[in-house]
Amino acid sequence: QVQLVESGGGLVQAGGSLRLSCAASGITFGRDVMGWYRQAPGKQRELVATINSAGMTNYGDSVKGRFTISRDNAKKTLFLQMNSLKPEDTAVYYCNVYFQSRAINVWGQGTQVTVSS
Repeated sequence: QVQLVESGGGLVQAGGSLRLSCAASGITFGRDVMGWYRQAPGKQRELVATINSAGMTNYGDSVKGRFTISRDNAKKTLFLQMNSLKPEDTAVYYCNVYFQSRAINVWGQGTQVTVSS
């Protein structure tokens, strides 16, 4: 059973920081591409950041230079460090793992991030 559990969301003021965590179980951690996506009310879910088995990362244009994705293989946890937060970063943030061999995505339950002005 694959399970992804996000934590670390909350309410912060613009310019502040948050670190999101995604605890994974039921997977070979680090083998597959993992990432963070977000969805604001009335908007489509969008890519925030991904990291592959080699540690290569990519970021959505709107978060480049502000957010950093990383992982701790020993703790089987994915992180998203969010700095210089803006009100437009307000969204539910979802942890994701993509199993290429089976062409499926697994999602966490999401954690709310709200950035006030």
